[in-house]
Amino acid sequence: MEKEYLIKKWLANDLTEDELKAFELLEDHDLHTQIIANAPYFKASHFSKAESFEKLEARLPQETPVQKMSWIRPLMRLAGAFVVGLGIYYLLFANNLTHVETLASQKTTIELPDASTVTLNALTEISYHKKRWNSNRKVNLDGEAFFKVAKGEVFDVITKEGTVTVVGTQFNVKQRSNYFEVECYEGIVKVIANNTTKELLAGDTFRLYENDVTFNTTSYQLPQWTKDVSDFKSVPFSEVISELERQYNISVTYNTENATRLFSGGFVHNNLDNALKSITEPLELTYVIESSTQVRLKPIGL
Repeated sequence: MEKEYLIKKWLANDLTEDELKAFELLEDHDLHTQIIANAPYFKASHFSKAESFEKLEARLPQETPVQKMSWIRPLMRLAGAFVVGLGIYYLLFANNLTHVETLASQKTTIELPDASTVTLNALTEISYHKKRWNSNRKVNLDGEAFFKVAKGEVFDVITKEGTVTVVGTQFNVKQRSNYFEVECYEGIVKVIANNTTKELLAGDTFRLYENDVTFNTTSYQLPQWTKDVSDFKSVPFSEVISELERQYNISVTYNTENATRLFSGGFVHNNLDNALKSITEPLELTYVIESSTQVRLKPIGL
């Protein structure tokens, strides 16, 4: 749904149940609701009172008639409203929203305000309200991250494809373009995506790819990328290449006819040659490293 359409219907208190759910998933949902909630506590700035302006006018030379400018007060009101709006934005949004992101070939681990930890894979970004965590327990995710949630703590992981609700558990969430996957390693997580709601137990996986939902299992105790190995199970080859590019900060060219072929296997993050052999040989491909940032895949013998 269009963002502007949802906001207009929300302001008119005319959202349907489905539209309300979509509105709550907007990344600036909290900003809109907080501005409305706090608006009564702000007043327009009194930069210039009418009597002060008249006293100043009385002291000016009167030799040349000067026409009063009726636009002064509206302009000052507009300026005051702008300052108030800017103040609300920084008070409610900019000052409280914590951003953490990683670069290509980079991973990092952070601690949330409730002592839960999040490990970010390469080219991943998360954001959350650190100062308002107790009242706004949401983490926005773009990329891939492994969560170890403190016992008894509850919060939501919001992505553009779906929401994961957790209570004292360990799980992995991957949101890349039109690929969304959740793997539960401990406890229980609830996934809501594509009109599907599913509770995952330890070992369960949920995948949404091009609007198709599939369920599977994993025997691992942790996501393998945290051990510098990318692992795949019946994943489109295009996603394997994208992950290789993220882990090695390279660009890979290949015949797009192979993009939809399903790949099962993996590659290491610390040796490009070994990684390329691992993903090309099963598909009867070979590779040419053309530069430090360019790799080309081709059929064997060509």
